[in-house]
Amino acid sequence: MKNDAFKDIEKLETDLWEAADNLRANSKLTSSDYFMPVLGVIFLRHAANRFDAAHRQIEAAQVSGKMPKRKVLPADYIARRSLYLPEKARYDRIMQQAAVSGADLPRLVTEAMTAIEAEFEPLLGVLPKDYGIFETKVLEDLMRLFNSAQIKQATGDVFGRIYEYFLAKFSIQKAHDNGEFFTPSSIVQTIVNIIEPDHGTVFDPACGSGGMFVQSSHFIEHEGGDTAKKVVFYGQEKNRDTIRIAKMNLAVHGLEGKIAEAITYYQDEHSLAGKCDFVMANPPFNVDLVDAERIKGDPRLPFGLPGVNKQRKVGNGNYLWISYFWSYLNAKGRAGFVMSSQASSAGHGEKDVRKKIVETGDVDVMISIRSNFFYTRTVPCELWHFDRAKPPERRDKVLMLDARNVYRKVTRKIYDFSPEQMQNLAAIVWLYRGQQQRFLELVKDYLGRVCAESVAVPGALAPFQTTFADLRGRFDALAKAAAKHADRNADKKQALGDAAGELREAAALYEADAKKLLATLGAFGRKHAKALPDKNDDQHAARKAFGPIAEASRGLVKQVDLLYKLAARVADLGAELAAEDAVSAAYDRRTTGRLVKQLDQERKAAVEQLKHAAYFHRQVTWLQDRFPNAELKDVPGLVKLVDRRDIEAADSSLTPGRYVGVAPPEEDEDFDFEQTLRDIHTELADLNKEAVELAAKIQENFEEMGA
Repeated sequence: MKNDAFKDIEKLETDLWEAADNLRANSKLTSSDYFMPVLGVIFLRHAANRFDAAHRQIEAAQVSGKMPKRKVLPADYIARRSLYLPEKARYDRIMQQAAVSGADLPRLVTEAMTAIEAEFEPLLGVLPKDYGIFETKVLEDLMRLFNSAQIKQATGDVFGRIYEYFLAKFSIQKAHDNGEFFTPSSIVQTIVNIIEPDHGTVFDPACGSGGMFVQSSHFIEHEGGDTAKKVVFYGQEKNRDTIRIAKMNLAVHGLEGKIAEAITYYQDEHSLAGKCDFVMANPPFNVDLVDAERIKGDPRLPFGLPGVNKQRKVGNGNYLWISYFWSYLNAKGRAGFVMSSQASSAGHGEKDVRKKIVETGDVDVMISIRSNFFYTRTVPCELWHFDRAKPPERRDKVLMLDARNVYRKVTRKIYDFSPEQMQNLAAIVWLYRGQQQRFLELVKDYLGRVCAESVAVPGALAPFQTTFADLRGRFDALAKAAAKHADRNADKKQALGDAAGELREAAALYEADAKKLLATLGAFGRKHAKALPDKNDDQHAARKAFGPIAEASRGLVKQVDLLYKLAARVADLGAELAAEDAVSAAYDRRTTGRLVKQLDQERKAAVEQLKHAAYFHRQVTWLQDRFPNAELKDVPGLVKLVDRRDIEAADSSLTPGRYVGVAPPEEDEDFDFEQTLRDIHTELADLNKEAVELAAKIQENFEEMGA
């Protein structure tokens, strides 16, 4: 389910974070202290990677004659989406100089940051330079961490992922501004998928770390466009340090944006009211005490103030933000933003503003998101979407999507959307907009993935089967030796014989089922892969044809797991019998133990591959069961298209759950018991980790008190 660029990225991210987070253990620094410097090291490493790639491109262009052989200029690097790095700012040189001359590494890194700022004006005053807080050895360990061969070869996409991962982890630690600078990527990408910001002026008036810009760029490039030629990014942010994070984030992704330090309640620094093609934001929720006198008469508030108290303050800023987002749009603009779930049904002055907004006909799509999608707050939220250019047939319609039952569990405390869940939600919006062909293309793509993942199954099973056959040969030799010797261990011999017999029976069943499954997978692939169905009826037929194959795949997963468990049991029993010299000569316990561990790794790879094909088939099933004619229809508990009269009759509420109803109970045929157990173990591991950290903190507090 991942392309080569992201192979093992999760493990790499985890390893990097654990190593960087050791700064807390190996120094007196807190995460707030080393937050920006660590992001700076990621930036510096990525800048070096981009610079080296651009340098190779320039050399190749000069050799091929596509570029004249002249002195290379900084502009040549910028044209290839790379910063020009002065020699003192190049990562390898810094590491070499520190290693050879014993130079002061904190000073070298600080000088590198200064040199980059001098070369690239948009980063002036942005990069961290407080590396003097590190002991040289601690900083060296961090720098070496980001100087591995794997990191040196990492692409821009991988670095973007790493940077975003670190932002998320620091957000969880509440290392900066209570973590509110970071919006989880699945939330941002969902907004991007709905409003599709592919041209013109893109504005985020509460831009935080710049995630909205980054995801917009991903969307444009996925569609084959060039971000620099398609859009101009503008942002406002009140926190100066957060602006630095955003500008570094953009630079890591090879992007630029015009970000101003401003409080959006009172300032429109870029003078963008009525001029934006797209507006996206995750503003702070439920902000109180905004000065009503300062915003009175603001042209960005055409629907009036939502309510002013005796102190002449706006008691809740939610509808100020909502009004701003609408007002920044031009006549064809779209907006998508995160909002407190309380806002969609709020009463009093907020209801009056909401009613006026509904009457514009510009409210387009409302999506409810369950709790625990954010790192620093557990409350649910809603995604609002405006479209100032809705066609006449949809002017009085609003698509209500309740996605609270659509989620993926990341940890005990955090949920998100999988890439496929985001695509499926977007596909519902496509149907709402009459874009049936896009829906069918997505189903076709899923069927293509089913074929591709099916083709990979034999290759994933082969190593498991080879190692398993090797082990069975060893077990046979063990059984023969045990039959001749170890008379004093009759009970152990009996247990071994029983386990070996069970293993033989399971292996025979597996071999027959695996042969049949591989044949059907091959037949399905040969029939569909070269000419994937693009008509709705043909796609339904393909999905139904793969149904029994998916069921057989799930069955083979259980058999593979069983074979491993039985092989491990036989190996354990054999190890006990092999204590006898006569038996040990015929049975190598150490090699067998190594092979059992190898079998487990190969089992995991085989099981994952078997699950992949069924996984994409399940996505087709999810879409087709709900929208069998590839047309929008009401689905209880998920989606309903409502008109303005329905909304007016419901106190102008824009809460999707008020309209879509409750989904009927479904039997989960794909319930994965072992995955559920893994989830439980994950939760237990999280709890144990928290308990250890809490105990250490308590101990530290007692020591500080002199107890």
